[in-house]
Amino acid sequence: MLADAAITVLARSGSRGLTHRAVDAAAGLAEGTSSYYFRTRSALLQACVERLAARTLAEMTTGAAGPASVDGLVTACVAVLGHWLTHDHERLLARWELALESTRRPELGTALRDAGAGVRERVAATLADLGVDAPRRRADDLVACLDGLAFDQLAGAGRPARDADGLRASVTDLVRGFTATGD
Repeated sequence: MLADAAITVLARSGSRGLTHRAVDAAAGLAEGTSSYYFRTRSALLQACVERLAARTLAEMTTGAAGPASVDGLVTACVAVLGHWLTHDHERLLARWELALESTRRPELGTALRDAGAGVRERVAATLADLGVDAPRRRADDLVACLDGLAFDQLAGAGRPARDADGLRASVTDLVRGFTATGD
C-alpha cells in the first residue's frame, strides 16, 4: 500500500515531489507512517522499484506459462502496453522518474537493472520456447524497443498518439522483427 502510494506520488509529482509526507497523504495515513517503514528516501525509492517489478512479473505470469506462438506474443504485448498506456500509465511515469533518478543514485540504478533482469529473463524464456535464435539478446532489445514505443506513445515529442490499430501494427512489426529466424 505504501509503495503503491509512492508510485502514485512519483507519477503525479515527479521525483522532487516524492517525500514521506506526500506518500502518507496519498495513502491516507497518519504523518510519519511511511518514514516508520521506509526510514530514508532511498528506502522509499527502493520500495517503488520492488513493487513495480513485482506487479510486472505478476502480470507476466497470469495465465499460461507464456505465449505459444509469435501471434500470441504480439497479442500479449499489445494487451500489456495498451493497459499501461490507458489505465495504468502512472506505472510508466513512475518507472521513468526512477530511471532518471538512477542516473544520480548508482544504488537505484543497480536495483532497476536487477528488477528489469527478471522481466527480461521471462521474455527470453518465452522467445526460447518459440525457437527464436539468441533469445537473451533479442529479449533485451525487444523489451527496450517496447519500452521506447510506450515512451513515444505516452510522452512523445509531437508524434500523434497511435490508436489501438496503430499500436497493434507497431507491436506486430517489433515482435515479428525480433522473432525472425536466420540471422
